[in-house]
Amino acid sequence: MTARPRLTFVRAIFGVATLLGLFSSFQAYQMVRFMYPSETPSVLILIGINLGYWYAWAILAPVIAGVTRRFPLERGVLLRSLPVHLVAVFVVTVVHIGLFEWLRMHISQFFWSGGPMKTTWWAQVTKTFLNNFDYEMMAYWAIAGVYSAVRYHGEAQERALKASRLDAQLAEAQLQALQRQLHPHFLFNTLNAISALMHRDVEAADQMLSRLSDLLRIALDQRGQQEVALKDELEFLQKYLEIEQARFGDRLTVEFAVDPETLDAQVPNLILQPLVENSIRHAVAVRIEPGHIAVKARRVEDVLELTVRDNGPGMPPGRLASPARGLGLSNTRSRLERLYGAAQHLTFAEPPGGGLIVTVSLPFREEEVAEIDDFSEEIKGVA
Repeated sequence: MTARPRLTFVRAIFGVATLLGLFSSFQAYQMVRFMYPSETPSVLILIGINLGYWYAWAILAPVIAGVTRRFPLERGVLLRSLPVHLVAVFVVTVVHIGLFEWLRMHISQFFWSGGPMKTTWWAQVTKTFLNNFDYEMMAYWAIAGVYSAVRYHGEAQERALKASRLDAQLAEAQLQALQRQLHPHFLFNTLNAISALMHRDVEAADQMLSRLSDLLRIALDQRGQQEVALKDELEFLQKYLEIEQARFGDRLTVEFAVDPETLDAQVPNLILQPLVENSIRHAVAVRIEPGHIAVKARRVEDVLELTVRDNGPGMPPGRLASPARGLGLSNTRSRLERLYGAAQHLTFAEPPGGGLIVTVSLPFREEEVAEIDDFSEEIKGVA
């Protein structure tokens, strides 16, 4: 036990002893008045004697705590500890009575003018021991029990804290693993797109490689970050869409509708890119007709709502209930569950006009230090 907890422990012991002493003094005062109506009890003597009684226990409490810590009253060691405590009960009781009687004799002599006491200290100790041993023994076991309860509570809290730290470390490791899966997945798909374009338009493929380098720079800057500001996530998404725009040309249009107050909200790193990539794969790449994707962000009370909508064919029958089968979407769902638990939702819906709507709902949290950029003006030009 370090100096500060030890001081707190001593203060707590003497604080409790003071309260018990004052309560015992009040009780003794009322008892004397009831049993001897003609006498007026001395308040100072009663307070001094009762405080002395409980302060004597306060002095011995660390000794009882030390014995209990060395010989705990718990299953497995009880047979070894119990004989030690039986001896300690006798020794501590004798010491407590001796200390208390010494204090009482001096207090009584200080306040009482009737001359010296007629009994000796040892005779009074023997008398009190024979009369009050059962009560003294109960006080010993009470102190040992309270100390054991406080100790076990502290150990339980420490174990819970360690378990919580281990859970957090495990969750962080799993999130890092999921993020490491997502980066190669995204990079592979982008390189595949560049490879396909290389045989048709070398200049466009060269532009895509340049934009890919910008994407990689942003990804490296955000390496290890599980959450980023929404404006940073949208910047990354823009770079990705510039690559896809070079690939699909007029077949791909993208619309942004972002509430400015959401730009500094914290979102999982690379949360939107897999959703938009899924829409491109199913609403643009497999169709001749132009594909349209709408990305929206808004705040609904304490919830941040992100939606990605496309005009594709929607989900096959039976897939809407559990659509996240690909690596990108399954990875997204796992990261959301690890980061936010039950406070997040990832839902899929087919609007009446066709297509698919993917909605991510998160707790709305802003950066501690942030300046709101007018990012909405910048993203209006994306087409």
